[in-house]
Amino acid sequence: MAMSGLLRWAALALSAILGTAAAQTPPELQARVIVSLKPGAQALRAHTMSRAHSADAVHALAQRRANSLAAHAGRALDSGRMLSQRAQVLTAKGIDSATLARRLAQHPDVAYAVVDRRRHTQYVPNDPLFAAGPASGLGPAVGQWYLRAPSVTVPSAINAEAAWDRVNANAALVVAVLDTGILADHIDLAGRVLPGYDMVSDAAGANDGNGRDANASDPGNWITAGEDADRRGVFYQCGTSNSSWHGTKTAGLIGAIADNGQGIAGAAAGVRILPVRVIGKCGGFDSDIAAGMRWAAGLDVPGLPYNATPARVLNLSLGGEGPCEAFYLEAMQAVTEAGAVVVVSAGNGAGRAVGSPANCPGAIAVAGLRHAGSKVGFSDLGPEVTLSAPAGNCVNIGAGEPCLYPIATTSNLGLRGPTAGGSSWTDSFNTSLGTSFASPLVAATVALMLSARSDLTPAQVIEALQRSARPFPTTGGDNGDGTVVPMCRAPDGTDQLQCYCRDGLCGAGMLDALAAVQVVLTPDAPEELARQLMNFGERAYPQFFPQRPATQVSGPFVYRHHPATGVYLGVVVQSDAGYVMDGVYVLGGPFGSSPLYVGQVRDFIQPNMPTPVKASQSSGTSRR
Repeated sequence: MAMSGLLRWAALALSAILGTAAAQTPPELQARVIVSLKPGAQALRAHTMSRAHSADAVHALAQRRANSLAAHAGRALDSGRMLSQRAQVLTAKGIDSATLARRLAQHPDVAYAVVDRRRHTQYVPNDPLFAAGPASGLGPAVGQWYLRAPSVTVPSAINAEAAWDRVNANAALVVAVLDTGILADHIDLAGRVLPGYDMVSDAAGANDGNGRDANASDPGNWITAGEDADRRGVFYQCGTSNSSWHGTKTAGLIGAIADNGQGIAGAAAGVRILPVRVIGKCGGFDSDIAAGMRWAAGLDVPGLPYNATPARVLNLSLGGEGPCEAFYLEAMQAVTEAGAVVVVSAGNGAGRAVGSPANCPGAIAVAGLRHAGSKVGFSDLGPEVTLSAPAGNCVNIGAGEPCLYPIATTSNLGLRGPTAGGSSWTDSFNTSLGTSFASPLVAATVALMLSARSDLTPAQVIEALQRSARPFPTTGGDNGDGTVVPMCRAPDGTDQLQCYCRDGLCGAGMLDALAAVQVVLTPDAPEELARQLMNFGERAYPQFFPQRPATQVSGPFVYRHHPATGVYLGVVVQSDAGYVMDGVYVLGGPFGSSPLYVGQVRDFIQPNMPTPVKASQSSGTSRR
């Protein structure tokens, strides 16, 4: 080869090598952290914010606070949005988030500095073996099975239908849905959705051309194959997907209009829904979620208008791995002190540890159940779970077979942006599955409880939910391959699919909407205490009371008979000279042939609800 040819060849080879290297160069590091200053910090005194400041003025003051920390960070800092008077987002180029957080945490005026992570909706995508497509009316054959009375076939059903006979949802009560936004023009939600707020501060992720604004509608969160593959793009490896309409689906389970001849009935039909958009394309940042929690509850968020319709219930069908960070702890405490109840999905990590913010103290963490009452394979579990509710499951897994037990709810026909007039509902082929859909069933039940007694505090709501929960079944599960369904074990970092729940791993039991309403309406009624006592006995002493039989009445007793052991467990609910009122008696099996008195109901359960606070303390309208 001539020298000139060698030179041309070398130049071409070098160009190819450099081109390949350039194509493979990772994007510049972009750090994003949440920083909270200590009370009395110099930057707080020097750059004080007030409600009177405009959004631009707040941003200017926040940037001055950022500038005061820049020297400690070793680089320029850009201020993002405020979470509270002391907490804000900071970003920087050329450094990773963990390193920046460590540096800033060492500043003497900094209370904490942590990575601002993305969280994702707890939605299980459609099984690829099922035909994809819009809602078509093709099932499920069992309809809204999860709202009906529990039965041998569907023991995990929440009995909302019977709860509606006891209480009407309060039309003045507000439930906030912190999610992807809501399509308020859906015909099954029309007139029930309040003006909310779009908290997504990242313009690219917001997908609506700007950052935070007063439009909480859902523009869609689709990811194209090109965006997923673009190494220099912000959606690299986010996963290709169509828009989920996740917030609209969640909202429908809570408040879809009943008796309108359209689609579905919400579990708390009649309440008002407050959309708080915190999730965009590829999820949402912790900072936007925490700020959204505060705003939804009527608390001050610098730079944002005051929420004129504070929510009593917040539903967060979202989350991710990791511990409950300080900013979530602060937000959770502030929100619950304002009287709002926070319900969060436990996560879809296939039996791993509960993620954040469900693992934060004060949150009602909800795990997911199959129709049979066993833990559904995708649901996470652990001691942080408060109770469990239906999350949907299919049973059928063959190509083209309908999903038998999905959670039917509201959706839209659009694959990317919403289709005008495209109101639809999920079905057996376009399914809704996930702990995302267990959480709103609990949030709706809380709304019914607060409709029955508006003075309940968040702590009282949690206590009543746990007292009223039904015991988990220990039979009836089927893996479909002849293997035995195991008992659930504590999360250990490995997958744990369908299993029978145990106390302390899936919460206090299965959600029972009717019982929860009854507990707050008549907490000391003898029949109600008897039901709780028998549930307690079945949870605490399964060796004597292994089944979950129907409750029966034979004066003066309310009782249950357990055929496998021959044991009867009963409570005296009517005055009778031969028995102790409110007494607990056992009979049969190892206990003999005569009723054996073992104590009073109050010896085993705590029947009295805590003393109610004044309505003004729990109204959820605090501006603290």
